[in-house]
Amino acid sequence: MKRIQRLDLNTTNKIAAGEVVERPYSVVKELVENSIDSGATSITIEIEEGGEKLIRITDNGSGIHPEDVTIAFEAHATSKITTIEDIYKISTLGFRGEALPSIASVSKLKVLSKTKDFDYGIEAVIEFGKLCSSVEKGCSNGTVIEVRDLFFNVPARKKFLKSSQREASIISDIITRLALSYPNISFTFINNGKTNFTTYGNDNLKDAIRVLYGKEVFNNIIEFEGCNDIVTIYGFVGNAEISRGSRNRQSIFVNKRYIKNKLITTAVENAFKSFLTVNKFPFFVIFIDIYSELIDVNVHPTKSEIKFQDERSLFKVIFDAVHKGISEDIKSKYAVEESLPNSEPQYFTEKFEQNSYFNASLNESLPLVKEQIENKSFTLKADNILNKSTIDNIHSEDKIYDVPIDLKPSNENNKNFESYSAINYDLSNDFKPKERAVESIKDVMETNELVNQSPKFPSLRVIGQFNNTYIIAEAFKELYLIDQHAAHEKILFEKYRKDFKNSKVVSQILLTPVIIELITDDYIYFIENSDIFKEAGFKIETFGSNTISIREVPYILGKPDCKNLFIEILDNLKSLGSGKTEDVKFNKIASISCKAAVKAHDKLSEIEMNHILNELRFIDEPFTCPHGRPTILKFTLYDIEKKFKRIQ
Repeated sequence: MKRIQRLDLNTTNKIAAGEVVERPYSVVKELVENSIDSGATSITIEIEEGGEKLIRITDNGSGIHPEDVTIAFEAHATSKITTIEDIYKISTLGFRGEALPSIASVSKLKVLSKTKDFDYGIEAVIEFGKLCSSVEKGCSNGTVIEVRDLFFNVPARKKFLKSSQREASIISDIITRLALSYPNISFTFINNGKTNFTTYGNDNLKDAIRVLYGKEVFNNIIEFEGCNDIVTIYGFVGNAEISRGSRNRQSIFVNKRYIKNKLITTAVENAFKSFLTVNKFPFFVIFIDIYSELIDVNVHPTKSEIKFQDERSLFKVIFDAVHKGISEDIKSKYAVEESLPNSEPQYFTEKFEQNSYFNASLNESLPLVKEQIENKSFTLKADNILNKSTIDNIHSEDKIYDVPIDLKPSNENNKNFESYSAINYDLSNDFKPKERAVESIKDVMETNELVNQSPKFPSLRVIGQFNNTYIIAEAFKELYLIDQHAAHEKILFEKYRKDFKNSKVVSQILLTPVIIELITDDYIYFIENSDIFKEAGFKIETFGSNTISIREVPYILGKPDCKNLFIEILDNLKSLGSGKTEDVKFNKIASISCKAAVKAHDKLSEIEMNHILNELRFIDEPFTCPHGRPTILKFTLYDIEKKFKRIQ
């Protein structure tokens, strides 16, 4: 074994940089946190080429004492703590004294700083850890730090960086979090000479959310707060309208320090889902103020993790605060006057575009009506209540009847509802008329090419249908049970996935372009992956700062979908990274196929069942649906006779 020796300072700083300075984002985070600790009220962040070429942080904080400018870049030099006891009551964002020397060791760095007590500032130039010059220079109060050619002397780290757009997106994300944490500070983010956003710095969190996330988020957030003897919780959670397929828009701050914590995330999401069962993740910004003695921030060099002394009580406080906030918001928006005669207080759970609300009993029947009614426009009054007999009369075995327009109220005392104006609700706007199974299956038969495809299981003879849900069939002394919905869903899924893969998606020109305002992070993702959207059938143009204009959209299942499809693809890109079009659209294709497929309890004819089985035989993966459930179960004669004890 070789002899043990001390590493030189330059080597140790580079090793430390491997933990502290992972990428340009880490540099921005550390330097901006230093600006915040200096008491700055205005911070400007400028980057070029994703931070590789240039990172410049300008603040109006207290500045660095002239004698301390060069000392600041020595290992473990800090103004935040003096003794080991100070670590257990940290009130600043930085304290380790590792960031500046680590950054200086892997870049060309220049710092210009001045305090209010001096008439001049000090400009120091440090290249790859070595001090090159230090001169007096006139400047305003505060600090300017420039970092150029990051990782120029560490090619192993440089080659693992992502594209400049992706690195810029990650930087934009951390600046967004810091701007939320400190709404009293005005943050300006400039990327390649273009100003992406500037916050007001007026100490109003909602104004910061409006600037950073846009009007849609601003209009759909719910405030909450809670506390106990040791912790105070407050913040905002979004409703179902702004839920997304990823957790990118969730922010947790402990004593204004941005962290990631699964326990806190779970507490908020559980409270959210107790009211709104949505298969997406809620938007939230949560602030936790807690005694510094009850947490440990010295867990990881990046300071993104924190240990809590009592996690159980923290979970309860967060859950209760969010749960109460959502509950009160629902009551304030949907509560019916409690003075309704002969009835208990009721709440409406369905909101329509005209901001009118239906009686709760009507909501129970709406799914049945929406599924059965063909494209028509009806006038529904808020005091109309569909009772069970009315619903039963809607259905017939082979015929669909129109819903009566003037339904009599089931309770004559419900005259209080007359104050709500009648609304015209066009069901065709949101709901596709139900198609008979044979029609949709024939469409698939006509478009699918079964030539040169081998069957995955033998041809089956249909015996019948069980519970209008499962097809019973046989072949070669084997019994087959097929889930008709899962089978048809998989047939449609493979058809549309192949269409996307082979660029057979039909695009439709929109009469009026759809304008979508994106946050900086989403906009950068879109720019980086614009080719994927083009392949998917979109025609999108930039429309000002962080805003896009959608002019053509993919025509899926006879109905164009604009904003939701775009957002879902964007979320998939964030989760999966850049990939093939059919990969990033997997979830959307599965969802479309599920809605279009025949449902459980749909009565099918023998011809329809034969169509499904014949199609299922020739697709690539017929044995599971897109969600992983089995489509077909096989029972051999041996299995059945063993159940009947004919054999042992």
